[in-house]
Amino acid sequence: VCEVTEQRSASQEALHGFVAALRANGFRIAVDDYGADDSDINRVKELKPDIVKFDAYWITQLMESGAGFALLTTMVKNFEEQGIHTVFEGIEEGWQLELAEKSGASMVQGFVLARPELAPTSFGVFDKARQAPVAAAVDTSAPAVGTPSARPVKAFGRRVAT
Repeated sequence: VCEVTEQRSASQEALHGFVAALRANGFRIAVDDYGADDSDINRVKELKPDIVKFDAYWITQLMESGAGFALLTTMVKNFEEQGIHTVFEGIEEGWQLELAEKSGASMVQGFVLARPELAPTSFGVFDKARQAPVAAAVDTSAPAVGTPSARPVKAFGRRVAT
């Protein structure tokens, strides 16, 4: 997925040509920060994205009132009816996650789910883990006293079940 940011494009023709080339090469298109700057309904109508990512600040404001939440829910429903998935950015509190689910948002991202982590520079470790038995993915190091206990390995903010 390639994100088109909220900044104004110097050339609408160049932007449309770029999006067409991306689609021709198998990319899906996301409009980023919907509700901020030039990321508005006109951009959605012109680019016909696969995904609309709502601006975090705007989402928070809309979630703080009943009328705002109703508007947010209507927008999500309208996008979904057009085959456009929605992402709520900046979800940092449990109550926001609950409202995102109630609104029908397709996806969410934010600190309430996980904090960013540095990714390894080589993904060979993940290939080895897939090929090896499950026991190989468990860190069995433990204090010298007692029986070693297995700890799950962390990968990109998630704990791998063992």
